[in-house]
Amino acid sequence: MTKIVFMGTPAFSAPILRMLHEEGYDIAAVVTQPDRPVGRKKVLTPPPVKEEALQLGLPVIQPEKLRGSQELEEILALNADLVVTAAFGQILPKELLDAPRLGCINVHASLLPAYRGGAPIHQAIIDGQATTGVTIMYMAEKLDAGDIISQREIAIEDTDNTGTMFDKLSAVGRELLKETMPSIIDGTNARVPQDESLVTFARNISREQELIDWNNEARALYNQVRGLHPWPVAYTTFEGANFKIWVAKVGETSTNAAPGEVVKIEKDHFEVATGNGGTLALYDVQPAGKKRMTAEEFLRGTGSKLQIGDRFE
Repeated sequence: MTKIVFMGTPAFSAPILRMLHEEGYDIAAVVTQPDRPVGRKKVLTPPPVKEEALQLGLPVIQPEKLRGSQELEEILALNADLVVTAAFGQILPKELLDAPRLGCINVHASLLPAYRGGAPIHQAIIDGQATTGVTIMYMAEKLDAGDIISQREIAIEDTDNTGTMFDKLSAVGRELLKETMPSIIDGTNARVPQDESLVTFARNISREQELIDWNNEARALYNQVRGLHPWPVAYTTFEGANFKIWVAKVGETSTNAAPGEVVKIEKDHFEVATGNGGTLALYDVQPAGKKRMTAEEFLRGTGSKLQIGDRFE
């Protein structure tokens, strides 16, 4: 039986781990990130893959940093035939890449060589892409640069956000890996080098990328909001404080107002002027120090004094 070490961290990875277990592969260990404090109360919370592994009765290893660690020696001592990673969150050291007889493979949430890096789903939506997909690939020392084994493309619907695409791509990745695993084990799989001339990157989302620039066109801001939903969430500032925008749509109003100016207030939303004479309609927001709320709740309460001409910065 093929002995596997699985490495993954977020909810994207958990169904892939479960599939490998259900298919009867010998999972010698599950490697994931350490528990982290979450929320305002900083409750120490295990990553989704750890929760899944414990439910399946699998041993868990949680290195803070894999390279040079005692945990790395522990993983190498398992003498796994194959390492499978899916959004693990750390670069694998060369001694681990070289160890398994079948190599180390990765389930990456983009159609490589597009969107190498840690935020391929966020970036594809922010960029307004109509399609994305999943790549099963061999891992190399260079980030997401290994040979491609298999790929599957899916559409990004206009109503999709990063949360819905995580779920869709996780399901695609699970099925694609399930179909590809037998060929990897018997050595009949494809192995296609990536075209370096087509490489693009999707680095981890920075705080600067979360900030709304009202000078941008409404469509670009809509893609930014849904590309950052449900995390880390786009924000602007209002009356000197941060103001998160959870859900928005491209507004139907044309305006000559300055970007950032409130131009329309309805019962369930309000519209803010954007670049090129458009508007962004805000439907789900979070003022500083408050919980997330609908725009209707905001306009009845904290934002009851909002007026046409008020300005978001």
